[in-house]
Amino acid sequence: MSDTIFSKIINREIEADIVHEDDHCLAFRDVNPQAPLHVLVIPKKPIDKLVNAADSDQALLGHLMLVARRVARDQGYGDAFRLVMNNGEAVGQSVFHLHLHVLGGRAFEWPPG
Repeated sequence: MSDTIFSKIINREIEADIVHEDDHCLAFRDVNPQAPLHVLVIPKKPIDKLVNAADSDQALLGHLMLVARRVARDQGYGDAFRLVMNNGEAVGQSVFHLHLHVLGGRAFEWPPG
């Protein structure tokens, strides 16, 4: 996988407003927020998109979901938030480093998009 803006954030080559970090992932505020809460949760392991994750990444992928929950609660959004993961350019993925969008603090439409 080539260098992405997210790998540069992980390597501290680019600054970000980090709200969570552990051995496996990083969570930071989106620079173009689409809701009052808009945090990206990214694995430190370079995975470009979900379809290319290995079966051995199961624990990591679950960890990202639990971190998203923690971030929403820590940021004051309790149990009301939306998780979005785009998989591929055709559905809106613009950075090819797997990431979860944690969104909250406003009403959302259904279906999305």
